[in-house]
Amino acid sequence: MTPVRVAVLASGGGTNLQALLDALHDSPLARVVRVVTNRPEAGALERARRSGVPATVLKDADDAAELLAALDPGVDLVVLAGYLKLVPPPVVARFRWRMINIHPALLPAHGGPGMYGRRVHEAVLASGVAESGVTVHYVDEQYDRGAIIAQARVPVQPGDTPQTLAARVLEAEHRLLPLVVLELARQGIPNDPVRLS
Repeated sequence: MTPVRVAVLASGGGTNLQALLDALHDSPLARVVRVVTNRPEAGALERARRSGVPATVLKDADDAAELLAALDPGVDLVVLAGYLKLVPPPVVARFRWRMINIHPALLPAHGGPGMYGRRVHEAVLASGVAESGVTVHYVDEQYDRGAIIAQARVPVQPGDTPQTLAARVLEAEHRLLPLVVLELARQGIPNDPVRLS
């Protein structure tokens, strides 16, 4: 069985990319074969270099043809891991049910345009909810609206700050994302939505 070929899109430091690189390093199920970023200073590029994974810096992240060229040929699954740009509709269409995103909250709450990083955790704390968490979902044409695949819950503790909550949520991200990728690979990247939890 040929491992599922995974491309990771990242805009920042790439800690979720690293979690995938570590988890899939010797996996017969899936392998990270490409990293794509919209920012030449993204820490994800150094992580890709250290792992020997080819990387592409997009000149124009809104250019569907450029992004498709970076992903094709040979990518089976696209993982958005801290990628802060809206994926152009032709790319979403090309990878329908084969493109997933990880979001640092329990969608559908605390998602949408501009909801990333510290802003998400500030919104969670301002809402007064007792728990936050992580959502892995399919990518569609809108921010954070695709069908949910899996979630992991994280308690909001008394005295939490955006930083302390973010650290706890990030640990859950690093556990959940590789599990979802491996399970999708085990199922052969189904052509229909999968709900794992």
